[in-house]
Order: sequence, then C-alpha cells, then structure tokens
Amino acid sequence: MKAIFVGASSMAVMAAQQLLKRGHEVVIIEREKGKIDELSNEFDCGFLLGDGAKPSLLRETNPEESDVLYCLTGEDQTNIIASLVGRSLGFDKVVTKIQDPSYEHICIELGLDSTIIPSRTIGRHLADLFEGRDSSELSTIFRYDASTFSFVAKENHVGPVAELALPKASRVMCIYRDEKLIVPDEDEPIEVDDEVMIITHRKNVEALHEQLDVAVDDQPEEPEAKPGD
Repeated sequence: MKAIFVGASSMAVMAAQQLLKRGHEVVIIEREKGKIDELSNEFDCGFLLGDGAKPSLLRETNPEESDVLYCLTGEDQTNIIASLVGRSLGFDKVVTKIQDPSYEHICIELGLDSTIIPSRTIGRHLADLFEGRDSSELSTIFRYDASTFSFVAKENHVGPVAELALPKASRVMCIYRDEKLIVPDEDEPIEVDDEVMIITHRKNVEALHEQLDVAVDDQPEEPEAKPGD
C-alpha cells in the first residue's frame, strides 16, 4: 500500500517510520529542504519539495495509485485545504489533522470524515492515567489479526445495530454519542453523528472503509459526519 504525507511533522515522521517498517510505500511532501535532506538520510522513501496543498504537486504522487493521504502539517488551514484538494484529485482516503477543535465542525461540513485532534486524544489519555486507567492496555487486547475500525454515522447508517451490514468476523464494540459511551446490543439504534467503533479482522479494514464510503456516496446530498482524535 502507498501513503502520502503532507508535512514532515513529528507525527508524520513517526507514522511514516512505522509504515516503512511494515513494507509499505511512503512519499513525504515538505516545504523545507533542510528537513528533506535530514530525513532522506534516515528514510528509504520518496520526497517532494513544495506546498502539499497545491494540486500540481499532489498530482505528482499519482492519487489513483495511492491509498491514504495524510495531511499532518503544523497549520490547520493548510491541512484542511490539502485534504480538500486531495479528495478532489481522487485519493481514496484523506486524514486531516487539526490542533484547534473549533475547526472540527468546519471539517464535518466539508465532508472531511477522518479528522484527528491529537491534543484531545492525549488529553483523554492523561485523564485516564490520572484515574488509574491506562488506555494503552488495549494494545495487549487487540493482538494478532484483530483490528479496530471507526466511522461517524450518517443518514444511511441510521437504524438498529443488527441492520448494519458488516463483513464476517466484525462486531460493533461501542458507540460514542454526545461524548457518552454506549455498549450496544443488536437492537441499539444508530443515530446520525454517532461514532461507531467496530472490532474486526485486520483483513477487513480496507473493505470496511470502502464499503462505508460507497454507502455514503450513494446517498445524495446527505449531511456529513465527524470523528475526532
């Protein structure tokens, strides 16, 4: 698989390092030549010098042959613009990092479903540690071929959990609604803007993403949804 990173931030570098170790192809787009020179000595991947929000530069990465575009610069506006450009160029999946949570609603309205907010994730983790709960313990639970998948429900997902079409070896693990945790049974209704967490076999993750995206695209002019990080 092939991943494109806009911005050589610390988060992008860490993610790229992990993907390269797992045998995936990586391309990093960075404005600062010094960063590229430094990273090129450590990473066996592709580099492009310039503004990753420009269509002409993103086209050089061959969007139709890429799997994920990660927009992880230190500027929220740049990440949002690069994400919109990437989506218009045909990237199958676009991940948008924002630091300011006030931009989250804008991302939702723009249809940038895979939005991450690192400060929120870290804040929740620190709060869990304070209360004696270590969320990193999940890494010992999801071993071998187990993986998780999350999406934010839209109109076409509304209905009982049992009616959500999922591949074999996949189950809805929990639902977050208005920052509240719900452990659902099969009759639990899914509502618009619910964040649905699924446990599944690792091989199903790509199919799940494609399946849910196709389902969303088939619904004309439906409201967009959200996650955060």
